[in-house]
Amino acid sequence: QVQLVESGGGLVQPGGSLRLSCAASGRLLSRNVMGWYRQAPGKQRELVATVNDDGSTNYADSVKGRFTISRDNAKNTVYLQMNSLKPEDTAVYYCNRRQWLKVQDYDYWGQGTQVTVAS
Repeated sequence: QVQLVESGGGLVQPGGSLRLSCAASGRLLSRNVMGWYRQAPGKQRELVATVNDDGSTNYADSVKGRFTISRDNAKNTVYLQMNSLKPEDTAVYYCNRRQWLKVQDYDYWGQGTQVTVAS
């Protein structure tokens, strides 16, 4: 099993910044991708950003140029630096880790952390 513990959410004014962290523990495999997803009230969960074990990244168009995802493999932690936040970024943000062993993949989620952008 894998556990994901998120931190860093909160209330911020439009234009502000927040940094989310997600620490993974348990049976971690070397082939993996970690990422952040978000879900706003009444909407489906959507991809925000992912980072592969080789460091390559992928972003949703809505956050490109404002958010930066990174990882510290020594700490098994992924970060999401969010700048120039907008009210439409308000959502519960979920950390995700997908990992592979041979042909079997395993998918894990954190408990979610609330991000509210409001004045």
